[in-house]
Amino acid sequence: MVISDVGLNDIVEMKRPHPCGGGSKRFKVIRLGADVKIQCLDCGKVLMLTRDQFNKRLKKIVSKDPSSAD
Repeated sequence: MVISDVGLNDIVEMKRPHPCGGGSKRFKVIRLGADVKIQCLDCGKVLMLTRDQFNKRLKKIVSKDPSSAD
């Protein structure tokens, strides 16, 4: 899976959980560009990753944002 499959406001599952109290693996994509910003759905913390880091850590797309449908 590559970043071109991911859109803004999509919910993605990463390979490793976020080290917050809940340990959620699900994140919301809030920015796409030279880097990718994702927000933990459990604690709300925002993480910034490079495209390469994001591609390596991405496991699957859980749900697509319906407003960004083609």
